[in-house]
Amino acid sequence: MVAAAALLTRMMARRPDPPPQPAPAVSVLKPLYGAEAGLETALTSTLKQDYGGPTQFVFGVHAADDPACAIVERLKQSHPHHNIALVSSPKSHGSNAKVSNLINMMAAVEHDTLVLADSDMEVPGNWLSLVVASLSGSDVGVVTCLYAGEGRRGAWSRLAAMAVSYNFLPNAAVGIGFHLATPCFGSTMALRRQTLARIGGFARFANLLADDYEIGRAVRTLGLRIAYPPVILRHYGSEAGFKDLIAHELRWARTIRTIDPRGHWGSFVTHALPLGLIGATLADFTPTAIAGLATILAARLFLKARIDHIVGRQAGPAWALPLRDVLSFALFLGSLSGSAVRWRGARLRVGRDGAMS
Repeated sequence: MVAAAALLTRMMARRPDPPPQPAPAVSVLKPLYGAEAGLETALTSTLKQDYGGPTQFVFGVHAADDPACAIVERLKQSHPHHNIALVSSPKSHGSNAKVSNLINMMAAVEHDTLVLADSDMEVPGNWLSLVVASLSGSDVGVVTCLYAGEGRRGAWSRLAAMAVSYNFLPNAAVGIGFHLATPCFGSTMALRRQTLARIGGFARFANLLADDYEIGRAVRTLGLRIAYPPVILRHYGSEAGFKDLIAHELRWARTIRTIDPRGHWGSFVTHALPLGLIGATLADFTPTAIAGLATILAARLFLKARIDHIVGRQAGPAWALPLRDVLSFALFLGSLSGSAVRWRGARLRVGRDGAMS
């Protein structure tokens, strides 16, 4: 399975590019909240695209004094020929602040091809071309992208980035490659305005925590598929401390448990190293148990090396991988109960339908 995960990740990243397509006018939407670590670099990468069609960039905040506004204003000064709009509105449409932001931003959107992307994503110069080309198929409803992690705020953010690169990325590649799952990620969601209207617009998701997952599911109910272009983005981790890391990862683990309980429970088997350590302990570290544990560790290090090679960077050092795996298992166990999560300073409760209160 380790070899399959490495192979499928490589295939997802290095499949042939979609054939050239007409370049329709595109509006790129970036909801913002605060001046996250690496935000200016991430937004600059979004502006530096080789896309051949008219492109509008819409940034949105809930408050005019949001620190992200200063960054957007600098980008407008340094990219005077770009069509850049900044929308500031405190209006709330539900408990999901990001979706409320998107609803407010739609008033400024000029084009019918929409590309949404989280603020903490750095993208290559061919990102927009690949995404829009993948959306050209008549049976495609939404396009989304895989991503690897990069820590931007010291050791804790690097530890968070390791979970993205060495747990999320290979697991997602296996799920997609073996047709076990068809996820949709906030890293990129490209869809036509008509498709968005058919699924009820952003207002339908204004109270849901996993808005990206739910948008993908709603598109699939129309009989349309999710496409994955051959590109892996870079997700910036901004966790400044242990509490930030725990709150972030526990929030998403509990969200996944809520929207896909069977899949979440089934992911128990993906925690090979902690399970091997428990098994070796129960076996009193016999030579056979030690050999089994060593084999698991070697497999994990091999997968890490392959992921690093595929994405062209390492999320964290090899010596920290066992620590990262044990922490991931502990968080998995913690996610099996409880429904409270912390998001952007607020304590929220997630219902069985994924709605927040």
